[in-house]
Formats: sequence, C-alpha cells, structure tokens
Amino acid sequence: MATHGDLTPRVLGIAFHAIVVHIHPFIDGNGRTTRLLADLAFAATQESDELLEYDWDVDRREYIRLLGHFDLTRDTQPLVDLVGVRPVGD
Repeated sequence: MATHGDLTPRVLGIAFHAIVVHIHPFIDGNGRTTRLLADLAFAATQESDELLEYDWDVDRREYIRLLGHFDLTRDTQPLVDLVGVRPVGD
C-alpha cells in the first residue's frame, strides 16, 4: 500500500481517480471524467522535463476489480501496476 512517504505523482493521480470514481458524483461519465482528473493531477505534480500521462487502455474487468480492491484496502499498488504511463501525445 502506498504510504505518505511514497506518494509519487503517479500514485497520487491513481489514488485520486479511485477515490473520486468511488464517490460516483455524476449521472454519466464518471470513468471518463475521473480519468481526466487523474491525468490532470498526475501532470500537475510531475517535475521531470518529459510530461507523462496515464495509458488507460487496460483490461476493463481487471480495472473494475482493482477499483473494488482499492475501495476495500486503499492499496493503490495493483492499480498503479495495471495502468501504465506514456509520454503525452504518444
């Protein structure tokens, strides 16, 4: 489980996504909107010269299963491992 000491930009964005999607604040578009918000949080906290974004092209069933796992455990690592990153625009 990610702790405060290892809250990297990548982990922060994934945790933000998982928490907000759990709240389910919108009638429609929760996944799309919270993935966008996660990308924004990830981008805003990066300090490297090469800006990265999440690669959301993942197995949907596994993604949903891991969101449920996060809800129960607050363990971000399985989602971080599933959702890759790539340079912006690739």
